[in-house]
Amino acid sequence: MIPVRRISLPLILVLIGALALGAGCTDTGSVDDYPAWNLTLAGDREQVLTHPEIRALPAAEGYGYSVSTVGIKTGPNRYRGVLLADLIDMAGGAGADDLIYVSAEDGYLWVFDMNQVNGEGFFTFDENLREVTSPPLRVILAYEQDKKPLVYENGGPLRLVVITESPDVITEGSPWVKWVDRVEVHRK
Repeated sequence: MIPVRRISLPLILVLIGALALGAGCTDTGSVDDYPAWNLTLAGDREQVLTHPEIRALPAAEGYGYSVSTVGIKTGPNRYRGVLLADLIDMAGGAGADDLIYVSAEDGYLWVFDMNQVNGEGFFTFDENLREVTSPPLRVILAYEQDKKPLVYENGGPLRLVVITESPDVITEGSPWVKWVDRVEVHRK
């Protein structure tokens, strides 16, 4: 009879963890981790950008902190992405009276006027959800959250985010469109 040796549970857990690390089950944030995802820009001209093409565009960074319509706060987080205004320019630009439709793969749609595209006209709040004077805001199509790829559960791979330089400014979450796949200029 061959003797059976018992292995302790902590040792088994350490071995499983080592195997998971060796198999690449960690979030490294490398370019290879980004999904195959396309964004359609429509206006005077229409084009489709891949996720790597979007990441190659000039980027903006800032803090995003939102509150849902039922009062659930999310953030603050540090986001990186492309200015919505730059994407509109790539579609042929927009006039002061034009509207920008941002839609997602799940059918959600938010309509922005050009003031909002330029970071104006949003309600801003403090930690107690009291309205405060708005600091400079920017609207980006984010692809990173806290220096990691924006994951699907958080609206990734591309999500509209309202950012600022301060981590303690909260904006309403409704325009934070998740899973963005189309930005369209509608002429008035």
